[in-house]
Amino acid sequence: MAQASSGTLDVTFPSDTEILITRTVNAPRHLVYRAWTTPELVRKWWPGRRGEMTVAEMDFRVGGAWRYVMTAHGEFEVAFHGTYREIVPNERIVHTEIMEMPGTAPDSEEGAVVNTVTFEDARDGGATLVRIRTDAGTREVRDMIAQSGMEGGVREQFEIIEELAAALA
Repeated sequence: MAQASSGTLDVTFPSDTEILITRTVNAPRHLVYRAWTTPELVRKWWPGRRGEMTVAEMDFRVGGAWRYVMTAHGEFEVAFHGTYREIVPNERIVHTEIMEMPGTAPDSEEGAVVNTVTFEDARDGGATLVRIRTDAGTREVRDMIAQSGMEGGVREQFEIIEELAAALA
C-alpha cells in the first residue's frame, strides 16, 4: 500500500499488518501526555470534529480497561474499548483496541488490535513527536482500518490535542 501524508500528519504502512501514524504536536511532551490520559480532556479530542463523546471511561493502569463511546454527527453510536498493557508516564502507552459491534461483550478482547503510542521531545525542544503504531494482526484488518476514514479523524484529533495541550501550559 502506498504512503499517504498530508501536512504534519504522516500515515505509513511499515508491514502488511501495521499502520504507523506520526505527528509533531506544538506543545511540551508532559502536556500532550496529559491531554492523552485525562478523561475530561479525552472527551474533547477523541471524537475529533465528527461527533460528541458520551462515554470516556479510563482505568489508567496496566491491566486496567478503557471504553469510549461517541455519537457520530448525531446519527449513530460508535464504541471502542480495550485494556492497557504497558504505561511509561510521558513516554509510552500500549493498549488493545476493539471496535464494538452488535453482540460484542464490553470486556471482549476478540479481534483486538494493539496500539503503541510513544511521546518524544521533538528536535526543536518545545514540541512533541507522537507515534501511534497499530498492529492490526492481518493485512485485511489493517486495510479496513486504513480505508475507514481513520486518517481524517486522527488529523482532527491531533489538531484538538494541540489546542488542549497549549491551553494547559
